[in-house]
Amino acid sequence: MSWKNTNCHKRILRDAENGHYGVIAAIAYNIEQILGLVKAAETARSPLIIQFFPWAIESTDGLLIHAAADAARRSSVPISIHLDHAQSPAIIKRAAELPFDSIMVDMSHYEKEENLQKTRDLVQYCNEREKATEAEPGRIEGGEDGVMDTAGLQACMTTAEEVDEFIDTGVDVLAPSFGNVHGEYGPRGPQLDFDRFEKVKSQANGRINLALHGTNGFAPELMKRCVAAGVTKINVNRLVLDDYYDHLHANVGKMPHTQLIEEGIQKVTDLTIKWMEICGSAGKA
Repeated sequence: MSWKNTNCHKRILRDAENGHYGVIAAIAYNIEQILGLVKAAETARSPLIIQFFPWAIESTDGLLIHAAADAARRSSVPISIHLDHAQSPAIIKRAAELPFDSIMVDMSHYEKEENLQKTRDLVQYCNEREKATEAEPGRIEGGEDGVMDTAGLQACMTTAEEVDEFIDTGVDVLAPSFGNVHGEYGPRGPQLDFDRFEKVKSQANGRINLALHGTNGFAPELMKRCVAAGVTKINVNRLVLDDYYDHLHANVGKMPHTQLIEEGIQKVTDLTIKWMEICGSAGKA
C-alpha cells in the first residue's frame, strides 16, 4: 500500500481531512497498551496514531518505540508512531534517530519569538530526516503523566496571526489552544471556544492539519462536535486507557498474571474501538 512508502503520518491525516473524520492519537505507556491499540485499529479497520511522551524514550532506551514501530509495520491498517510534547532540542534530536513518523516540536514553554525560532530550526532538522512535525501555537495549560506541567505559565489562546507564523516554520500539524487543557478539566468540565477554533481553521485554509489536545473526560457529543469543526488528529490518554487501569486495580493479585495482561489488552481494544467509531475513523482503513 502507498501509505507504507510515504510518510504514514501525513497520509493518515490528509485522508482524514478529505474524509471529514478524526484519527485517534493515543498515548501508550507499555506493551499491553500498544497491543490493545493495534488490535483496535485492526478490528475496527481504522487508521491509528500511537503516541509516546519523551519519558518512554528515556525510561526504555527507545525499546518501546521500536516495539510500536514493529507492530505498525506488521499491521494491515495505516498506523503511525508519534512523539508527543518533545520539549527540548536534545530529546527531539534523539527521537529523530528512532522510528518515529512524526515529532511534536513543543517549544510552547518559551515566549512567542523564541518559540517560533526554535520551532523553525527543529522542524528543519526533523524534515531533513523525513519526520513530520507538530507544534503548539499559543499555550495549552496543564500537564499529564509523562509530560511537563505548564500550570505555572499563563495559557494563551491561539490567534489567527500565529497560525501563519507557525505555518511559515514548515510544520505539518498545529495544536491550537482554544480552551482545551492537558490533564483534568475540573468540575466545570471543558469550555471550548469554537468561534476561535473556526477562525484558526479558516486562517489555516487547508495548509496544515489541526490536532486536538486535552480530551480527558470528553463526552461523545463534544468529541463529535470537534471532529465536525475540522480536527483530524485527536490526542487521547485516559479516554482509551481508563478501563485498562480499572481492570488492573480491581484484579491484580486475584488472577494469573498472564490473564491479567490478556484481559487488560482487550480492555484497551474495546474502549479504543468505541472512540474510533465516535470519531468516524472506523471502517476507513
